[in-house]
Formats: sequence, C-alpha cells, structure tokens
Amino acid sequence: MTGPRTEDQLATPAGRGGPGDGFDGGPALDPGLSVSSRRGAADPVKVLMHRHRELCERAVDPLEIAAGLEAHGVTDRTAARFRHRDVFSLAEEMYARISRDTETPPRHEAAAAPRLGLGAITFGLLPGILCAAAVAGLRLTGGRTRLGVAALGVVAVGLALRAVLRRGPLSAEGRTPPGTHTPGTRTWTWWLLGYALLGDGLLGAAVDGGPEGLPDFTAAGSWPLTTAPVLALALACGPAAWTTHRFTTGARRKLTTSRGLEEFAVSVRPLLLGTFGLFLCGLAALLAVCGAVLDEPAGYAQGLTLGALLLLARLLTTHSFAHAPAVALGVAAACEATAQATIFAARLPGCGALAAPVDALVAACGPGGVPALACGAAALALLLHATRTLTRASAHARAERQP
Repeated sequence: MTGPRTEDQLATPAGRGGPGDGFDGGPALDPGLSVSSRRGAADPVKVLMHRHRELCERAVDPLEIAAGLEAHGVTDRTAARFRHRDVFSLAEEMYARISRDTETPPRHEAAAAPRLGLGAITFGLLPGILCAAAVAGLRLTGGRTRLGVAALGVVAVGLALRAVLRRGPLSAEGRTPPGTHTPGTRTWTWWLLGYALLGDGLLGAAVDGGPEGLPDFTAAGSWPLTTAPVLALALACGPAAWTTHRFTTGARRKLTTSRGLEEFAVSVRPLLLGTFGLFLCGLAALLAVCGAVLDEPAGYAQGLTLGALLLLARLLTTHSFAHAPAVALGVAAACEATAQATIFAARLPGCGALAAPVDALVAACGPGGVPALACGAAALALLLHATRTLTRASAHARAERQP
C-alpha cells in the first residue's frame, strides 16, 4: 500500500507533452520518469485542478489560485514539473481552463483591494478624539467628578477602539477564517494599554517604597498617571489604519505584477518595512506633540515599542496569523506583571534579592525601561515573523477574500 501522492508525484506525466496537451510548450520531461497508472495522469494539470477544485471554482483571478497553491506547498520548482516556469504561470493555465469549462469570463480586476472610505477614516480618528476629551476632563475636574470622568473616558475609548477593530483596514471580520482568533489577545492588549497608563507610576512609587494610596488620576500624585503615551497611541489609530491599508493595497499590486513567489516576497518585504517605519515616524511625532501639550515626558521608548507591538500584532491578525500575536502580547504582559510582582515580593523577609534586576533597570532607564524592554523584544520577534509570513502570496489572498 502506498501513501498519499505529493504534488511532485502528480506532476510526473505519462509521456511527453505536445501541442494541445494543456502545457505551455516547455521542454519535454525525461521519458524515463515513473509513469502513473492512475487515469488522467497524462494531463497532470488536470489532476492538480481536480485536487484543488474548490480553490479553482471560487477564484476570481489567477492570483488567488497561485496564492492557494503556495499555501498548499506548491513552489516554483514544483511548477517546473508541470512544464511551467513558475506557480503564477501554472495558476494562469488552471484559471483559464476552469473558466473555459464553466463558461465564466475572466475577472482579473474583481479582487482589487477596496479604497479607504470616509467611514473607516472617521472610525480611525474617533479613539484619539475621545481620549483627548477624557484627558482634558481629568485636568479640569477633581474629586469624585474626576473619577467619573476617568471611568466614562475608559468606556468611551474602549467602545471606539472596538469600532475601529470591527470596521476598516484594522478589521479582521470577513478576512480571517472562523476560529482564527486566539483567546486572550484582547485581554493582553488591554493590560498593555492599562500598564502604559498606570504601570510606570506604580513601579516608580513601589521602588521608592510606595504607593501611599490609590491613584488620584493626576500626574503629580503618589501614584502618577502617564497620559502622554496613551493619548499618542489613541491618536495613532488613524495613521495605523492608513498605513495598514497602504500595505494591503501595495501588496495586492505587487501580487498582480510579480511573476514568481520569490519575486513577490522580495518586492513586498521593503513595502512591509517601509510601512512599519512610516507608522513609527508618525507615532514619534504624536508622542512629541502630546508630551509638549500635556507638559509631561513624551515616553518615546515605551510608546514606540508598544505601538510597534500593537501594529504588528494587528497586521498579522488581519492576515490570518493570530497565534504569534497572542503569544507575543501575552509574553510582554507577563514580563510587566512579573516586574511589578518582584518589587512587592522583595518586601518579604529574605526576598530582597528578587527586586535586584528591576531595581537595576529602573536605576538605568527609569520606570519606562520595563515596558520598553518587554514590548521591544516582543515587537522584534513579531517583526521577524511578519517578514516571513506577510511576504507570502497566500497571506494576501486570504486577507482580500471578503464577503
């Protein structure tokens, strides 16, 4: 009994190809290669189409077939066994043949990426506007009124962020298969944002022996609030949506003009890195403006690393790679929680050495060094992962398949 046949085995024809046999006129294969006895093996492209029948029938252009073949492990080397120079050429023949069989005319422009509409732009700006209003309310009120303003601001910004993640370029709805989302991703995201707001103040107070009480939602209290980085991150939702849309449309254009999987990967990698760098430049400018307006430290290290981590996590999630972002966010949140825990645990008798690493880091870089190190390491890992996964044609075919 033999195991399931691979694409390479299916690519071995029963004899030499000729005009009208469905190949593209490439050189004949070695007649000494093994001959399959399965019916239809003389036309290996037909066998391949049968194996990927559902992919061929739902494809709106050859690019979708090429991306699907790549996702199933078909490479340019495999395509050469089908007498095609690359996977794109093989996909064009498969699309032409399925269109002819079903009498469906080609629709090469049907899968173009949608434009960034006014609604998506509005949703992208909404979190920043509401966060700015909440920060202004905290500075203009006091006592219980300030507490109410803080609670209302958290709810309003949270609902706005939810809207951003459900519509527009940052949305994964309709673009990721069911079951793609990993539990805990949203929890870790909220933890990281909450730490950016309260964590640095708590860590600084804990290192000095505090805090003396609960936060009073001011920057001058015993447990100070860090609002500049959080406001900058909220305002950065708009640039994040724009840069994500820019990357998606740019990758789709590269997919249209590329003639091979390697060529596509090489052309998309600079686009990904350029998009990532452009977002960081915009976030750095927002951090500078927010720090100057609020008369607070801009928090470049923690703000830029957290923004980079959240952008990469969202880019990967919207392209159906949700596991790695969940792990990276969880690890960063765990590192921040561990740093806080060691400071308080060191107050127990005989446990003073537990706080030595965090004390050294805070002494060298300040309280912001902990989130900068945790989020920076996680963001670097996601960036390396993204340069391998988001440069695949199959990733963008899935991302563009919307209902």
